[in-house]
Amino acid sequence: MEATIEQKVQNIIDQIRPQLQADGGDIRLVEVKTDGTVMVELRGACGSCPHSRITLKNGVEALLKQYVPEVDHVEDINLGC
Repeated sequence: MEATIEQKVQNIIDQIRPQLQADGGDIRLVEVKTDGTVMVELRGACGSCPHSRITLKNGVEALLKQYVPEVDHVEDINLGC
């Protein structure tokens, strides 16, 4: 049985989580919307870091779009980006 989009997204997030945790942060998948929007919550140092938008767009979003083509963009529920 093929993995759902949400399962694929969660798998990628689980793979990048250790790198974020190494910098004192974390990430949590909140929702995968039908329009391809992935809602996440950056936590800890990642939630308050001035570079969190860069991490979100150039890191998390880029990887998700590369491995899960159904993903259109990623938004942090706390940043509104």
